[in-house]
Amino acid sequence: MSDQAFAIRTKRIQASFLDLKKRHPERFKRRLTLSWSNWGFGMEPLADSAARLARHDIRFIELHGNRYGADMGYRAGEVNAILSGNGISVAGICGMFSADNDLSSTYGIIRQNAVDYIRRNLALGKETGAGYFLVVPGAVGRPQRFDDFEFNRSVETLRLVADLFVETGIRGAVEPIRSAEVSFCHTVSDAVRYIEAVNHPGVQAINGDVYHMQSEESHIGEAILQAGARLVNLHMADSNRRALGDGSLDLDTIIMALYLVGFNREGCFVTPEPLGPGGDPYPAMYGNPDKKVLDEMVRKTATCFWEREEQALSL
Repeated sequence: MSDQAFAIRTKRIQASFLDLKKRHPERFKRRLTLSWSNWGFGMEPLADSAARLARHDIRFIELHGNRYGADMGYRAGEVNAILSGNGISVAGICGMFSADNDLSSTYGIIRQNAVDYIRRNLALGKETGAGYFLVVPGAVGRPQRFDDFEFNRSVETLRLVADLFVETGIRGAVEPIRSAEVSFCHTVSDAVRYIEAVNHPGVQAINGDVYHMQSEESHIGEAILQAGARLVNLHMADSNRRALGDGSLDLDTIIMALYLVGFNREGCFVTPEPLGPGGDPYPAMYGNPDKKVLDEMVRKTATCFWEREEQALSL
């Protein structure tokens, strides 16, 4: 029986990984850096979330971009005190783009909300040492297309604050999201096209998400290779959007692809974001989940990832 097309592609990545490991063993000395996106913890206090990550030896966090207004969201001094007390640093900030702050909206006031939202959260990122800020070109939870010009409006709006990414030293990272959740920018190719249209040094990075990739890409490993050096963060969840090890995700090949693009360099993060199945995950940020469930989810995900990474490196 001959291999299926995806298996042929997987074997190519495995062969490239083994060849690189043989020729350049020095490129495998540094391990991939595990972080965690905390907005899926819902309304839990940051101190509780930080303590949980520290217990499981996760030393970086992707902060919920919760500065939705001038009086809302994290205060940098409190964040820095809590995280430093637990030995945790900020990897980046997860920008949350809904119908209320849609970069591509037909309403100018909504696009202004998006501009102001980005400004507030880049200020937070500068104060907390974030390396990237996640940008979604269109609203999550709006898979229906506005019109033929939403791409152009989004590009035009993001350009208004693009200089701030350079000024703060924070990389703008565009995230492709599956078509069940957003109306455009679904693949790595789409993200590259969007980045090229923005055409600004502050917005050059990609934030990948394997859950969206399995819906929109023909092969997750090849999509990672295509993203290449633009990739600065990769959201992780198993095939069912639950903890790693609970589904059928080919984690080994993903890890190999990450090493092939040099993702084990400083400033790049593998960031679990297991939100559970569903069309719109944003309600999770307002929930009050069971702490024991969250503890087990973090433990299982981290253990699974590190075990599979060791397996791959031992080949």
